[in-house]
Amino acid sequence: MRALPIRFKPGRLPPGLSFWHPLALLCTWFGSGLLPKLPGTWGSAAALPFAAAIQWGWGSGGLAIGAVAVFIAGTFAAGPFARMAGIKDPGGIVVDEVAAQWAVLTIVPLDPVLYLLSFFLFRVADIAKPWPASWCDKRLAGGFGVMADDMVAALYAAAGLFLIRLALPW
Repeated sequence: MRALPIRFKPGRLPPGLSFWHPLALLCTWFGSGLLPKLPGTWGSAAALPFAAAIQWGWGSGGLAIGAVAVFIAGTFAAGPFARMAGIKDPGGIVVDEVAAQWAVLTIVPLDPVLYLLSFFLFRVADIAKPWPASWCDKRLAGGFGVMADDMVAALYAAAGLFLIRLALPW
């Protein structure tokens, strides 16, 4: 993606985009991606109460549908946001963390310990970006590229969570 001559500052919205614009609200997950330092961690944390509410009301199937819906919406929203920012994958975009965190949570019951464990495992996988997440991060562009590496990291986190659940008496 060609960088635009815009001075985008992390923790701020791209020029010309207000906080209340639907694109900004979705991409920053209601502003959590604009919090200081570690926006991906803030976005993943902000995903948890929404996931709990969805899972409480509609179960893991409802959460899976929500993860797919947020992934699709994020794919369409992240591209324009990134173009406005002039950066391939601005840190303020955390809708990718939300979709991926929800995907990981679909394999556990609504349990605070398992939610925290899934949060930790996803953050480790997202930061480490094991292959092919690292490949997606480097090679894929646009909104799909922003979203894809986190979903691949979610697969690693879900696999780790599954193995831990097999080993422990939950």
